Amino acid sequence: MAVTIKDVAREAQVHISTVSRALSMPHRVRPETRARILEAARRLGYQPSRVARALTTGRTYNIGLVVADIANPFFPPMIKAAEHTARARDYHLFVADASEDPAIEAELVDALAKQVDGVVLCAPRISNANIDRLAQNIPLALVNRKIDGIPSVTMDLAEGARLAVTHLLDLGHRRLAYVAGPRQSWTNTQIRRSAAGTVGDEAEIEVIGPNTPNEKAGTEVAKRIAESGVTAVLAYNDLLAIGLIQGLTDLGVDVPGDVSVIGIDDTVLARLAKPSLTTIIVPTADAGTAAIDLLLQYAGGDSDLGSRPAAHVSLPTKLAVRDSTAPPP
Repeated sequence: MAVTIKDVAREAQVHISTVSRALSMPHRVRPETRARILEAARRLGYQPSRVARALTTGRTYNIGLVVADIANPFFPPMIKAAEHTARARDYHLFVADASEDPAIEAELVDALAKQVDGVVLCAPRISNANIDRLAQNIPLALVNRKIDGIPSVTMDLAEGARLAVTHLLDLGHRRLAYVAGPRQSWTNTQIRRSAAGTVGDEAEIEVIGPNTPNEKAGTEVAKRIAESGVTAVLAYNDLLAIGLIQGLTDLGVDVPGDVSVIGIDDTVLARLAKPSLTTIIVPTADAGTAAIDLLLQYAGGDSDLGSRPAAHVSLPTKLAVRDSTAPPP
């Protein structure tokens, strides 16, 4: 016969309602009482029903996670870490792909709001105003976007861009280009500003874009890079950088002999590319873990959403120097 909550209450010598609170709202039960209840549940092998718990607490114990493009190798480590963290907190994770489309992104959040306790938006393309609107209906946490009043996790790509451009300047490059990402990307703006600020009066940097952040777009800008006279390129992500290298190679431009290329993300493709890609290492798995924790902290209390302080976590980046950069010809 299955162990029930009544059995746990009898074993722990507490009322059934105390067991229910200890399992669903632990902050409302004294620590020593909760410990006694959990020990009783462990001894009896009690497994709470998710359906019953949802009815008791009004929560689904589900979390939504929306990514800009699930085919981009930047996202799988983040998804995996987020899923692992959610499961450890006894939540299920629903993953949705917005296909780099802001309209789809908003539709997905609206649809998930009926089924989850909160949504993590990863590298969102929708406007701040739309995010604020969505946050009125469902708790949100953001990855690589920062908006006052909403918990967020960002990776310090401004510092990463500074490190990348400084590396190129140290090699002797003075004519650089930044192959930009999507216009709606918050990190695209951070990278562009940091790159321009780092160059200063010491060199010049041309911005090429916006671009869809994939290999095809990188290949398509190769001709413009080859004709521009620049000797080094920082790309918005590894996919653009790898596509650019392929396009330059097809045009007979040697990387890094003629043009140095740096990517961002340090995906597995960066290490497998020929030449191996110099790139900015970003802690995507740590971001997935931090985003789930922030969302649950923000959405888990009893107070009104507007009265909860929104936290922000900034994660460091660093530069991995490989074979795609060298002194200018």
